[in-house]
Amino acid sequence: MTTFSGAVREYEKLCRKADVPEETVMAYLVELSQRERYDLYANFNEEMPLDLEKEFAAGMERILNQEPMAHVLGYSWFYGYKMIVNEDVLIPRSETEELCVEILKRMDRWFLAQDVIETVDVGTGSGAIAVTIAKEEPRVHMRATDISEAALETARRNAEINEADIVFSAGDMLAPLIEEGVKVDVLICNPPYIPEDEVMEKSVVDFEPHVALFGGSDGLYFYRRIFADCRKVLKEKAFMAFEMGWNQREAMSRLVEETLPEAQYEILKDMNGKDRMLFVYFNLDMKDIAL
Repeated sequence: MTTFSGAVREYEKLCRKADVPEETVMAYLVELSQRERYDLYANFNEEMPLDLEKEFAAGMERILNQEPMAHVLGYSWFYGYKMIVNEDVLIPRSETEELCVEILKRMDRWFLAQDVIETVDVGTGSGAIAVTIAKEEPRVHMRATDISEAALETARRNAEINEADIVFSAGDMLAPLIEEGVKVDVLICNPPYIPEDEVMEKSVVDFEPHVALFGGSDGLYFYRRIFADCRKVLKEKAFMAFEMGWNQREAMSRLVEETLPEAQYEILKDMNGKDRMLFVYFNLDMKDIAL
């Protein structure tokens, strides 16, 4: 007989040997069993149903081989929304939820009087940001682009299951918007920003799409491209929001100042105190930035 407690303790030991976070075991069991964590703990010495035991063991074997739990489950949670994930898209990170919070604050600050806030998520991947902003701010008219048709298919599915109204376009960076003559109030992008020579965890390198990870020799390739063309798609008063690498503050500041001298900008820290978010403002009063 295998109890919930016995199974958890055994796999926690195996996680320690495999350099997998121990908390993954309970997190996976909660999702797989569809039971609340407190309920599992309250019944920790109960026998685990055989079908659940088999499924749990099979999934944990994959996780112990460094496969991300989200890929084993087939989904991840982001901002309270269930997002399908697979090998075609990055798994949404908690730091990116903070970016969404800051975007929504700034929409309320500068576009409170507007009935519609034209917004685009460039390089949308799973669509996590686009879905979240579209759901959380009803005034948003959301567009989302990606060069990967496979990624767009996943994003469309996520928009559908979360009942988010999003217009999707296939194409390279801002190209679809420029071709359609689209003008937006808010441009959002979480581009690949990892330098090509940076050493990554096996679970990331082996299971997540490299095209969505690496941003050239210094990690800034895609920012340069967007900065070069952004005025073609931005309204007169607009802002851009980006996620960035924690160690890119100096290089990013220099890039913004050199390529967009007319703009104002700020770099925000995430919950871990690391530089993580870049906001670039055009013709918006920075005195209103006390959010």
